[in-house]
Amino acid sequence: MNEKEYKKSLRQFHKHSDRHILVVETDMSFSDIQKVVALSDKIRKAGNELVGLMRKNYDQLIRTKRYRKVRKLYGATEEKKKRKVLARQLNEMQKQYHVTWDDCRTSMIPIGKKYGIDAIFALTKAEDVWRGIEKCLYANGKTLHFSKYGVLPCIRAKQRNRGIPISVKENQLQFKFGKSTLGIQLKDRFQSDEIHAVLDYLAEPEIIDKKAIQIFAEKAYCINTYRPCYATLVPKLIRGKYRVYLHLTIEGKAKPKYDRFGNPRHKFGKGIIGADIGTQTVAYTSDTEVGLKNLSERGNSIQKSERLERIYYCAMDRSRRATNPQNYNKDGTIKKGRKIWKYSNHYKRLKAKHAELCRINERNRQLAINEDANYLRSLGDVLITEPKNASKLMKRAKETTKNNKGKFNKKKRFGKSIKNRCPGGFQTTIEKKFEVSGGRYIEVASNYRASQYDHTDDTFTKHNRSERWHILSNGDKNQRDLYSAFLIMNSDISLKHCNREKCNETYSNFKVLQDKEIERLYSDIRKGNCKNISSFGFQRNAKAM
Repeated sequence: MNEKEYKKSLRQFHKHSDRHILVVETDMSFSDIQKVVALSDKIRKAGNELVGLMRKNYDQLIRTKRYRKVRKLYGATEEKKKRKVLARQLNEMQKQYHVTWDDCRTSMIPIGKKYGIDAIFALTKAEDVWRGIEKCLYANGKTLHFSKYGVLPCIRAKQRNRGIPISVKENQLQFKFGKSTLGIQLKDRFQSDEIHAVLDYLAEPEIIDKKAIQIFAEKAYCINTYRPCYATLVPKLIRGKYRVYLHLTIEGKAKPKYDRFGNPRHKFGKGIIGADIGTQTVAYTSDTEVGLKNLSERGNSIQKSERLERIYYCAMDRSRRATNPQNYNKDGTIKKGRKIWKYSNHYKRLKAKHAELCRINERNRQLAINEDANYLRSLGDVLITEPKNASKLMKRAKETTKNNKGKFNKKKRFGKSIKNRCPGGFQTTIEKKFEVSGGRYIEVASNYRASQYDHTDDTFTKHNRSERWHILSNGDKNQRDLYSAFLIMNSDISLKHCNREKCNETYSNFKVLQDKEIERLYSDIRKGNCKNISSFGFQRNAKAM
């Protein structure tokens, strides 16, 4: 294999191999941290200037009737030849109105020089802006958004030898940022194992690359090389002080985690799991366990923290209205046009407390989601659930309706629940968890109708949302979401309907496990050991089945 073929094969391997990110804290001094924060704010300003320019070009493109008509025809056409012609017309119009990647990249060059930003950092920011434009052009994006003051973007260079170069000194990884050199703080065994694997690759990169190319060509399998791809600096404001974290992108799958005794921290089970994920809760069913729980709940203080977050926000609003009465109408609405806002010291203290509490709640949600995903993976290796619909449920209702008394119904739906419980993030996390760990993640058809089916008489009956118990034709009373998870677990090959024969075989085991879980929940709720799961119809004064 000559050098040209070797480089081509290496590029193909890099393209198909997995990647993961190692997050570690840096040991930067206070002065270096201030430099990172200052550069991050400059990147934010440069990005906003580029967003303003590209947003103007994109709005001009969308205003043209011809572009909207061609895009509509492209979506309605199925023939490949016609779609190619229409796609060519769309690309020509995008070039005409300067809405292309080349225009975005070249426009960022003078902006980056204006703010004194390194070319590699400016190019990375231009890629982020272009990714947002692609969502508007080819996906469900509506407009580009500016970054707010105080939101610090990451400092990333997608090359190992530029921007934040990586080197090895005295068997330790070192990173260079400007004229200063920084290291990392290893706080657990997992981080140490990852860094040792990276050092092993950097000791003999050519040998590992040749071995990877050979195995990829013979077996079509990507080995874990642990090649450091590039580094990213992420500044964060934690308890009033800035701290800088380094995100190291590494080629290959992450190392397994162990506890202090050397045992694997996460166990991988075998079997099929059916999950019914709602806006606030998740119901799961397997051959060995049936469970109901609130999403993103970690500890007993989560609801208290969410309530305190709302209290801070209302206090901020009262303070803002008291110091800026000229910006509000008599009915309390904000006046239109340009306004000048003044913020008191009391408001600034409240804003800092609110921001810190939001950060803590967000971190707790993330940890709770990871814990729940790992627990589901310990029950089985195949998870079947319904398609993601959190973003649709979060939108407000468009139609204005009235109730029987003649009053207008509220248009809000599940925005607050989805914000606090993150069902979409939970579903994305379990999808990645099962796929990375060798399992399978499967979604049934959107018209599966699990909550309406009765496997005892093979009929469908529509129920109201308030009906939390599903009574079968034989008289059995099942919790609605748990029974839906049971039907999803027993779906057929087409994933459009459940397998009735399989349901009849496994129903008796499900019924025993469900009754145990319901009895446990009733007992815990009465004792105050867990939060009430209101969406499942449990009450503190209710009697067990």
